[in-house]
Amino acid sequence: MKLLKLVPDDTNIDFVRLRGWAFGLTLLLSVLAVGITVYKGLNFGVDFEGGLMIEERFAQTPDLDRVRSVVDAQGVGEASLQQFGDPRTITIRLPVQQSGDEGATNAAVRKVESALAQAFPGTEFRRYSTVSGKVSGELIRNGVLAVVLAILGIGLFAIFRFEWQFGVSTIVAIVHDLLMTLGFFALTQFEFDLNIVAAVLTIIGYSINDKIVIDDRIRENMRRYRKMDMREIINLSVNETLPRTVMTSVTILLALAALLFLGGHVLRGFTAAMTLGIIVGTYSSIYVSSSLLISLGLRAEPENEKPLRGRPSDNAERVGPRS
Repeated sequence: MKLLKLVPDDTNIDFVRLRGWAFGLTLLLSVLAVGITVYKGLNFGVDFEGGLMIEERFAQTPDLDRVRSVVDAQGVGEASLQQFGDPRTITIRLPVQQSGDEGATNAAVRKVESALAQAFPGTEFRRYSTVSGKVSGELIRNGVLAVVLAILGIGLFAIFRFEWQFGVSTIVAIVHDLLMTLGFFALTQFEFDLNIVAAVLTIIGYSINDKIVIDDRIRENMRRYRKMDMREIINLSVNETLPRTVMTSVTILLALAALLFLGGHVLRGFTAAMTLGIIVGTYSSIYVSSSLLISLGLRAEPENEKPLRGRPSDNAERVGPRS
C-alpha cells in the first residue's frame, strides 16, 4: 500500500531566500496585532472581568435595545449585551450583586429570566456564571504569570539544550504566535476567558514541539556538515522535517475543523484560537525562528575554533555546538 505523502521526499525549497520578506511580514503583523489589541481591547469574559453573565437564546433575532431596557427595569444593574455565536444567542453581563451571596445572584438570574421569557416568548435560558472582582483579579494575574513562565522556561530549555541563538529565536517565535492570537481576539471580539488562556498555552506547547524538531535537525546537520554554509544547513534541515511538520499540522487542523463546526458555540473561541495557533506556529517555525539563527550569527564552527593537528580522525571528531 502506497503511503500518503503531502510533501515529496525530494522537496528542496529555499526558505532562507525569503527571510527578508518573512521578517518584514512578521514585524508588520505583530505591530498590527498590538495596535488592534490596544485600540479595541479584549472582550474579557466573566472569569477576568468579574460580575454575572447570563446566556439566553431567543426564538428570533431580538432588538438589543429592547432587551437592554427589559433587563435594566429589573433593578439588577446596568446590562451589557453581546451576540454570542449567532444573532439569536445573547450574553447579558451584569455587575456583581450588592450582597454578593449566592441567594442574591440566583434571585437576579430568576428576575432576568422571567422578564425576558414574558417579553420575548420562546426565549430559552442557557446558563449563567459569576465571579467576584477579587477572584477575577487573581485569575488575570495567574493567567499572565502562567504564559510568561512558560515562554521563559521554554527559552531557557532551548539555550541549555542547544545554543543561546536557539533560545532567542524560540522566544521570538512564541511571542509572535502570542501576539497573533491576541490580535485575532481583539479583532473578532470573541470572549477571552480561562479557556482561551488554556488554548494559548497549548499553542505555545505545539509551537515549541515543532521548533525543537527543526532545531534538533539543524544541530545534527551542523555536526554532519561542518564546512557547509549555514544558509544551506537551515534549508536542508527545514526541508528534511517539512513532511513531518505538514502532516502533523494537517491532521491537527482536521480535528480542530470538526470541533469548530460541530462543537457548538461554547468551544468556538477555544477552537478558533487553536486553529489560528497551529497555522501561525507552523509559519513561525519554518520562516521566522529558523532563518533568525543566521541573523543571530550561528555558525557550524565557532569562530574561536582552531583546526587540530594530528590524524584526520581527530579533526573528524570535532563538532560545532555543544551538546
